Amino acid sequence: MSIEIKAPTFPESVADGTVATWHKQPGEACKRDELIVDIETDKVVLEVVAPADGVLETIVKAEGDTVLSDEVIATFESGAAASSASVEKTAAPAAAAPASSASETVEIKTPTFPESVADGTVATWYKQPGEACARDEHIVDIETDKVVLEVVAPAAGAIGEIFKNEGDTVQSAEILGNFLVGASGSAAAPVAETAPVAVESDEDGVAGPAARKALAEAGLSAAQVKGTGKGGRITKEDVDAAAKAKTSAPVAAAAPAAMPALGADGRIEKRVPMTRLRATIAKRLVEAQQTAALLTTYNEVNMGPVMEIRKKYKDEFMKTHNGTKLGFMSFFVKAATEALKRFPAVNASIDGNDMVYHGYQDIGVAVSTNRGLMVPVLRNTEAMGLADIESTIMDFAIRGRDGKLGMDDMQGGTFTITNGGTFGSLMSTPIINPPQTAILGMHKIQDRPMAVNGQVVIQPMMYLALSYDHRMIDGKEAVQFLVTIKDLLEDPARLLLEI
Repeated sequence: MSIEIKAPTFPESVADGTVATWHKQPGEACKRDELIVDIETDKVVLEVVAPADGVLETIVKAEGDTVLSDEVIATFESGAAASSASVEKTAAPAAAAPASSASETVEIKTPTFPESVADGTVATWYKQPGEACARDEHIVDIETDKVVLEVVAPAAGAIGEIFKNEGDTVQSAEILGNFLVGASGSAAAPVAETAPVAVESDEDGVAGPAARKALAEAGLSAAQVKGTGKGGRITKEDVDAAAKAKTSAPVAAAAPAAMPALGADGRIEKRVPMTRLRATIAKRLVEAQQTAALLTTYNEVNMGPVMEIRKKYKDEFMKTHNGTKLGFMSFFVKAATEALKRFPAVNASIDGNDMVYHGYQDIGVAVSTNRGLMVPVLRNTEAMGLADIESTIMDFAIRGRDGKLGMDDMQGGTFTITNGGTFGSLMSTPIINPPQTAILGMHKIQDRPMAVNGQVVIQPMMYLALSYDHRMIDGKEAVQFLVTIKDLLEDPARLLLEI
């Protein structure tokens, strides 16, 4: 029987969602309540599971498509058997499982770092020697001063030896351990004897993305949590309950080190090693303050005209540009791009005793993530439209949240914009990102009484801050640059006319 698979019913505050990941393809067999697709909204990731045992028939909405509440996204054939191609694909790992010995040993190496990254640190090993791995399964994280790089299994097999332990410093393309291609692993051998199933991790089978993320944050494995969802599936609530139980459980006598340390005055303290990213951020900010002649100039901008344009055209903009939402950041990027053209010194950088003037505008946009502040770069903003800017920034935000921003995303940059207003900041003094010579700080939009043509009018105002290196930029240029941004935002038609 053919069944329609629909998007979940969204709450009133959620207008639509986006198809994030199809975990099954047409012709592949599914078990009842098995995860088949993730729907991402602006608040959460919703999981859609198989309604019965059967086969995914057709996919109506591809990854990246926008879907509405209860919209049909695929069709499902209940009770059907998988296609021959799917059966062969599923049976392949089982056929190879009896060969418990490795057919080949390969080296596990760190990724090749770019020139600006000297080394990295082994952050987390997700597999231990003897454990089985599926091809492309995540096995170890390498943390650099910019991003966390994932190293995956080169083939189906098992981990051999580990040469670099967590916390060790590693160089580009350095050997981390070895991998036994084709080996079943100590944990996988019994499974291969009992059931010809595809290789997958326990957490992937019984927990969806939201639950897996909660498991990682709580430091729990799927085996430690009892699932109460359909078919024993682990939910986020199950993880929260298990984490609370773990916290309230009596501390074992063999693990006194887990107890919080006491300070000199007898009160509880917690000491946590600084991550490489946090240490690098701290080092560079201190260097910027010690080596640059930092000054900050302030101004304020009436956001009314931009807000009026956004209110008038946001729906049409979204329809025209495939669901891309019109925000404020794209206006600031375009205004900053035009101002950088007029004041090249603000777009320049200092290299030793040389001043480097850039003939392009690459603007970094500060993004707050769980790991700290990251600054991915919009390339050639002089050639980007508002929709291009908004969609790229949204992509940065999603990948930053998921820890998937790459090194290429954060290399270079000639100018930076940071928005403390999203957190409620009314005014701040941002610090430049060397070797850049300036940074623009946006802040909270707040209604304030303003004198307009001799009358007091309530207007939505925002304070702007431009921090700059006085070695490169004179005060006059800095003030005129900020005034140019103010003028362009208060009369957005100037952006189109370039006047």
